[in-house]
Amino acid sequence: MIRLFVANDLSEGGEIVLPETQGRYLTQVMRRGPGDEVLLFNGRDGEWRARIATAGKRVTTLALVDQTRVQPPLGGLVLVMALVKRTPLETVVAKAVELGVAEIRLVTTERTNADHTRIDRLEAIAAEAAEQTGRLDVPRIHPPEPLLMALDTGPGGGRLIYCDEAGDAPPLLEALGGQTPGPMAVLIGPEGGFSASERAGLRSRSGVIAASLGPRILRADTAALSALTLVQAALGDWRT
Repeated sequence: MIRLFVANDLSEGGEIVLPETQGRYLTQVMRRGPGDEVLLFNGRDGEWRARIATAGKRVTTLALVDQTRVQPPLGGLVLVMALVKRTPLETVVAKAVELGVAEIRLVTTERTNADHTRIDRLEAIAAEAAEQTGRLDVPRIHPPEPLLMALDTGPGGGRLIYCDEAGDAPPLLEALGGQTPGPMAVLIGPEGGFSASERAGLRSRSGVIAASLGPRILRADTAALSALTLVQAALGDWRT
């Protein structure tokens, strides 16, 4: 069944008007009409079954029928990602949503090779990935900020896996040994890697765990998805 992410509150007996773009997608692209059912979620009220009440050229309304799933607790895995070029960044956002991240924080570093991005486009990509994968929430995507400023907020409850390819960090799964499930952040640097001063600063911080992703030099997008996969397999919701 088609799933749509909406901003509206969802409750029994309610009725919502879809934004024109979603209404057009539902009625013109997917060829749904009055009486057809869809699933809705907003990241707060669980998942709801809704029935198309009206399907006009500009206005599509949905009548809420019943709740199909309750809203689960938010996950604790945060991706802290250095800005990279548009295509790999969009790939990371979509796949990170599939891999269960609760939040994405974009950062700039000394070697960042991109200085801006369209947050609205990334949010749309994240929402589409959530619709397709059955998630009941869409991770928040923070606008880019300097690396140290982002770390000062303590993403991941203060525990941060720092993917360091300098050559002296233990493999990621080994670095996770002794860690317990719970909030955690994964930090991925830019294509050029972290500078020596950034590495030194990271290692001096409490709660930062340096780890290696193997003997090969990985692209930033490959590194992000590899690290998230390993953390989810070792400590995250893949264990449930």
